[in-house]
Parts: sequence; structure tokens; C-alpha cells
Amino acid sequence: MKQLFTFFTYLLLLIAFAPSNAQSKVAHINTQQLLSEMPEVITANKELEKLEKQYATQLETSAKEFDTKVKSYSADAENQTDLINQQRQTELQDLQQRIAEFRQTAAQELQKKQAEMMRPLYDKARAAIETVAKAQSFDYVLDSSTGGSVILAEGKDLMADVKQQLGF
Repeated sequence: MKQLFTFFTYLLLLIAFAPSNAQSKVAHINTQQLLSEMPEVITANKELEKLEKQYATQLETSAKEFDTKVKSYSADAENQTDLINQQRQTELQDLQQRIAEFRQTAAQELQKKQAEMMRPLYDKARAAIETVAKAQSFDYVLDSSTGGSVILAEGKDLMADVKQQLGF
């Protein structure tokens, strides 16, 4: 709904402020769909999924190790001294903390890797959109995906005229 409202707002502004002797050409594209269908993006997503599975496997192994130690220590707690039980409790807390830290680090690394891999692909798609739009003489290209915006704005910028109208 917001996307539709944004689209009509842009359209209304274009119609309202466009000179009567010149018409702006407007096009749209769903960039999310474009990106999801790009072969490079599909390959990058597969690589990211592979890395995510590696992290998940490591986390699962650590969680199993933790569970095994908890069961072992719980079963043997009555036969141990308080000092040994306290040491075991500290060891379990340390292991649990390392697992939580690894989970956080893995999430950050995945996010960093995704940004690193996807940024050039986003830039490549945007450049292709701009090239096609200019070749076909479009003044504006709107992103029709959810939350989209203006991708290309070659038409007249009204900022100076509006500032003048407002007196600054």
C-alpha cells in the first residue's frame, strides 16, 4: 500500500510540476525480482548458505558437547566434592559463554560476508538499469519492489524553484 502511495505521489509530482511542452518519461522495475534472478546473486546466495550451514554445524557440535558435559556432571555430582562441582559449574558457564559468543560472531561474519558479496552485484544491477533507462530516454525510473524509491532522476529538479517560492 505504501509502495502504491509512493508511486502515485511521484507520478502526481511529475504531472503537476512538469512543463506543459515537455513530458517526462517514467518507467519502473522490480529490483528485488531482478536481483533474485541474477545468476551471480544466486551463486552468492548458495555460497552464503554453505557458510551458514558450516556455522550451524559448529554450533550444533558445541551444543551437543555442552549437553553431554551437563549430563555427565549432573550424574556424577553427588560423588564429587563441592570444590570440583564448583569448578565444573564454572567450566559449564564458560562453555556456554563461548557458544553464545561464537553464535554472535558467526551472525556478524555472515552479515559482513553478505554485504561484501552483494554490494558489487547491487551496483552492477543499478548501472544496468541506468544504462537501459538512458538508452530508452526515460527521465525517471521507479523501483516497484516493496519500499522502492527513485532509481534514476534525470528530469528537472524543482528544488531551486520551490526554495524561491518559499522565499529562501
